Amino acid sequence: MRISRLSLALGTLLLALPASASAKDFDPSEEFKLNPWVSIHIGSLDLSINKAVVYLLMAAAISCTIGILTMRWRLSAVAGRRQVLGEMIYDIAQTQVAEMGLPHKAMRRWFPYVATLMIFIWVINMLGFLPLPLTGETWHGIPVWGIYAATSSISVTLALSLVTFFFTHYEGIRWNGPFKYFRSWIPEVPKALLPMIIPLEILSQFMRLISLSVRLYANMLAGHMLILTFIGLMFVLENVYLGIVTVPVAAIFYMFEVVIVVSIQAFIFAALSAIYIGSAIEPEH
Repeated sequence: MRISRLSLALGTLLLALPASASAKDFDPSEEFKLNPWVSIHIGSLDLSINKAVVYLLMAAAISCTIGILTMRWRLSAVAGRRQVLGEMIYDIAQTQVAEMGLPHKAMRRWFPYVATLMIFIWVINMLGFLPLPLTGETWHGIPVWGIYAATSSISVTLALSLVTFFFTHYEGIRWNGPFKYFRSWIPEVPKALLPMIIPLEILSQFMRLISLSVRLYANMLAGHMLILTFIGLMFVLENVYLGIVTVPVAAIFYMFEVVIVVSIQAFIFAALSAIYIGSAIEPEH
């Protein structure tokens, strides 16, 4: 049973309708399968539009809107609530993210990137906990509402990580030259150890890519799976009265994810991106 069906059954529970449900076909992992809505194939390349793509487009549009409305539109000497919010976001992005990782000489070029990362990932994570009629299913012709996190897809988080990975090494080579930059990967050790150290150092660079992508993916996937599993216990055990316990527990996990995990993961991803780019620009530091 997909989250859309769980949402419908939970609504039935809250309305005190019949107190039984079937466990047939219940599988929380089904929610994370991406079925194509619009099939687009160019040779072996699959560019189909699915709900993850729609969530990404929505997050991009909302992120742009947040930036324009809070930091560029009708600013005044006496800041109102909207402008104060924009200044707060800007201050966090500058002092807590960019300045912690980027050297001063790179701030002008790379502050917009890490600030955008922070806002975009926060928005798309938050969208993952808002019920939206984007499940791809209908009930008597009415779109069924459900929750879905695009960042619970490894392809999404890996794509974001690849952008940082590319920029990191591009800037390292641009500022230091290829020889000096790649030489900075190798620590000062006895020459006899170099055949063992060099592969490990190269591997560590790729581990950054894995660390960035898997951390965000695993946290968002685990949060949604916990919420789905606790609600689904009512259906697995075919006893909706379990909702007296499982629904509050699921609600606690939900609030924990929304209040803490969403923001922390956006902050960590942007901060690590700043650190990686900064360390490539000034490898001696």
